[in-house]
Amino acid sequence: MTGYGRATARTERYEITAEVHSVNHRFLETSVRLPRSFSYLEEKLKEQVQQKISRGKVEVTLTMQTIGAKSTVVEINHDVVTAYLQAVAAENALLRESGFRRNQIMLGTAADENGNATDALPLSTLLRIPDAFQVQQVADDPDVIWNEVQPVMAEALQQFVAMRETEGKRLADDVAFHLDRLAEMTDAVEKLVPETVQQYYEKLYRKITELLGDRTVDESRLVTEAAVVAEKIAVDEELVRLRSHIAQFRVFLTSTEPVGRKMDFLVQELNREVNTTGSKSQHLEITKLVVDMKSEIEKIREQIQNIE
Repeated sequence: MTGYGRATARTERYEITAEVHSVNHRFLETSVRLPRSFSYLEEKLKEQVQQKISRGKVEVTLTMQTIGAKSTVVEINHDVVTAYLQAVAAENALLRESGFRRNQIMLGTAADENGNATDALPLSTLLRIPDAFQVQQVADDPDVIWNEVQPVMAEALQQFVAMRETEGKRLADDVAFHLDRLAEMTDAVEKLVPETVQQYYEKLYRKITELLGDRTVDESRLVTEAAVVAEKIAVDEELVRLRSHIAQFRVFLTSTEPVGRKMDFLVQELNREVNTTGSKSQHLEITKLVVDMKSEIEKIREQIQNIE
């Protein structure tokens, strides 16, 4: 059964959109499309689908649109800065040994108000040191993200199920119509069965009379033979089972549980009984009815492919 549902919600960081779409399929087959960075949600989304849907080829699309800046942490890379300071200290010491006065040693350091070098490191110098700062984006908490996505997906599934229920009602009405037609034809076949036996008796009587010529026909023997054949061509049991299957079908149409696969089985049984009825009967009208009955069953079979 086809269906569609869509839901959207905004959180502090994301605009979340969930879409659920399905086409007819004998079994449940679910595929999920979502951003790679949120791939950890795939199995949870599939489980959520399985709780609501049992049949169909289902496609879930999850969109996560960023609407706020990601949390960022900036830290000083102490290893790099320490190494830089050690190198500067060593160079300054070398300069002093070479006769430079302290107020002339300014390499990599700050100066006080008198122009003398200090041990402080100017911010301007710090900013020029490669890799002096480490910038990291804070990763999303998977549990928090799922708690935000789950209700959006639930709403999309709710819309999806509502749409399928509307379509299911229409399909059920159509299947019920064809079941009524099938039941009427079953009644018509039953009324023709006595004619079938009588026709066979008359045909057998004529054939034996032709073979015997002027000799007397043993009526009792003829009746016995006709009874044996009548037993072979009787379709009473087939008609009883047909009515039973039709009644069961109607029960399924009112069920709130998934019944698509059970209906598949019943269609096979309906076909079996109708085929047996056709093979047993030599009555022209019954043969025509059997053809029409098979047509109705095929229409039912096509429709139940859409029923979960």
